Amino acid sequence: MASFNKVILMGNLTRDPELRYTPKGTAIAKIGLAVNRVWTNEAGEKKEEVTFVDVDVFGRTAENVGQYMRKGRPIMVEGRLKLDQWDDKQTGQKKSKLGVVAETVQFLGSAPGAGEGGGGSSAPAAPRAARPAPAASAPAAEPLEGDGPPESDDVPF
Repeated sequence: MASFNKVILMGNLTRDPELRYTPKGTAIAKIGLAVNRVWTNEAGEKKEEVTFVDVDVFGRTAENVGQYMRKGRPIMVEGRLKLDQWDDKQTGQKKSKLGVVAETVQFLGSAPGAGEGGGGSSAPAAPRAARPAPAASAPAAEPLEGDGPPESDDVPF
């Protein structure tokens, strides 16, 4: 059976990125993304719906997100859906949560205070990728950015 797991989201960060490292040194950034949907209902009233999505970013991309992004900044994430399941320690119930594992990240807009006009423009500047070319000295055993979670590392959260 064929399958396809791809998601593209564009929204604003709901909090500052939480950057941590695995024992083997792989960076992991946890970010919250708010994605808004605005529409007009049958009565002509404008309605808004906000969806909050948790996103995990790995490798060098995670370090860039941790360094350059802050709460409220616009960002575009391309990745895949991942279902996390666990047992609640207090109630013993099975819990699950659908999240996104980022494969690529683009920073949107300009940095605060950059450019003319104090950043009051509503049109975003050309996106710049948060995924630089891999360095030639990168160890072969470490996953490259965007490759997802390392298979043998314990994730520290």
